[in-house]
Amino acid sequence: MKGCLVFLLLPVLALAQGDPSADAAADDSRGDDARGNDARGNDARGNDAWEEDAFGEDEWEDWDEAEAGSPWTGFLEAGAGVRTQDDPLIDEAATLGELRGRIEATWHPRAFTLALKADLGYDGITNDTVADARELTAAFSVAGSTDVKAGRQVQTWGVGDLVFLNDLFPKDYDSFFAGRDDEYLKAPGDSLRISRYGAAINADFVWTPRFEPDVYLAGERFSFFSPLAGGNVAPEPPLAAVEPEQDFENGEFALRLFRTVGTAELAGYAYRGFFKQPTALTASFEPTFAPMSAWGASVRRPVGSGIFSGEFAWYDSRDDGSGSDPLTPNSQLRYLAGWEWEARPNFTVGLQYYVEQTLDYEALMANSPAPAFEPDEYRQVVTNRLTWRLARDRYTLSLFSFWSPSDDDFYFRPAFAFRRDDHWLLVAGANLFGGSEPQTFFNQLRNGSNVYARLRYSY
Repeated sequence: MKGCLVFLLLPVLALAQGDPSADAAADDSRGDDARGNDARGNDARGNDAWEEDAFGEDEWEDWDEAEAGSPWTGFLEAGAGVRTQDDPLIDEAATLGELRGRIEATWHPRAFTLALKADLGYDGITNDTVADARELTAAFSVAGSTDVKAGRQVQTWGVGDLVFLNDLFPKDYDSFFAGRDDEYLKAPGDSLRISRYGAAINADFVWTPRFEPDVYLAGERFSFFSPLAGGNVAPEPPLAAVEPEQDFENGEFALRLFRTVGTAELAGYAYRGFFKQPTALTASFEPTFAPMSAWGASVRRPVGSGIFSGEFAWYDSRDDGSGSDPLTPNSQLRYLAGWEWEARPNFTVGLQYYVEQTLDYEALMANSPAPAFEPDEYRQVVTNRLTWRLARDRYTLSLFSFWSPSDDDFYFRPAFAFRRDDHWLLVAGANLFGGSEPQTFFNQLRNGSNVYARLRYSY
């Protein structure tokens, strides 16, 4: 109850501070910069400047690299984080300890766009080299209305703010909970994306030949709750779930149809693949990924002084139509409603209400080997984003809060950012978890609560 009161009072307390800087620059109406959503919802093509010449008439040998090439950019970053309390299952007190470098470049050999975005560094927690190609793509445009992009890339769609319904592309929760930049919540995958823009409707189709799961909790950096053990575990070696066989049938297919009607951005979604987390078990009780299809829709439009967002998704667990298989997750309906507005100059507030409805709930409880650990039929989560920008965006104070009235647990993400100039950025923050029941999603991470800092130099 105390967590609920604190959560509800946060906007009031922040508003009471008044306008801290009369000459501050205008605020980003979407809140935090690193939101993980499309900048305009559905219609924007993104940041790729694809040429619109007809494909097939270009000679690679005629490409003048000095004329077509773009300069190399990127950053160097050091990050460190430490737990606020001991985890008896993990000896390492640190949750983040890494040096990371980024290189980015884009080339335009006539009708093509070639893009590279790669990280290289060292992770002191896993004692591994960081070598991650976040983008390695080739793209071209056909007849000015169809864009094709193939290779390793980060995909995103939907209208939720750090809450994902129809966005079934891979996420990296280890990075998110450890304090890396929000960019790293979205994990890359090897995909083919075809985007078609028409007068009546636009379409995105994404084919991922090999199933790309989330980077899930494996016990290496954070312990997690196991129903089989009846408590938290940190397996050694780290958890490695059984993945689907690599064939065409087990690839992922995602479709989005979208258009703007007046001031409303509308979209419909379809997906065929697997649950992104290893929430199923094999006959030998090994964690695995259950087949799943999804259908959904979203809307985003101005309402009053702010922006309203709504989204719906139906997750169809294809191997458990009756909901009675205790080794396979049940089908679900998911709902989201949100509103974001600029409460004061340079101060934005975003609220969301999210519900997961488990279908065939009576069958689930009747067949579950551990019904006490099953979630409520209606799991509810309320989120609250507060963003306060000062001194022409040199300083940013933010707080993102997750609170579940059904699970009685919470997750708070306070952060402070100081941008000295176009090159130097210092970020400090915390990931704070808690609750009353050991099996709930956020409270299972209570011993992983941490504070962190990152220093970045961009070039």
